[in-house]
Amino acid sequence: MNQDERTQLVADIAEAFKASSNLSDDEVRWVKLAIHRQEQSIKLRQAIIEKTLGGLVWTALAALAYILIDFLKSHGFK
Repeated sequence: MNQDERTQLVADIAEAFKASSNLSDDEVRWVKLAIHRQEQSIKLRQAIIEKTLGGLVWTALAALAYILIDFLKSHGFK
């Protein structure tokens, strides 16, 4: 498939969507709100994952520091 055929295919698909979408204003608004809600849900999941991973890293660093301090205390360092 060359570039001209691909361009024509995209134009045909876009024309078919325009011809088949006879949605009312309420339906269009509902679809936009549903898309917005999905975007918010994705952003929330990403934020939860980022904060969880950050907390795990800090916990690991604190645990390593505690182990190091305990090791140094048990071997005569104050």
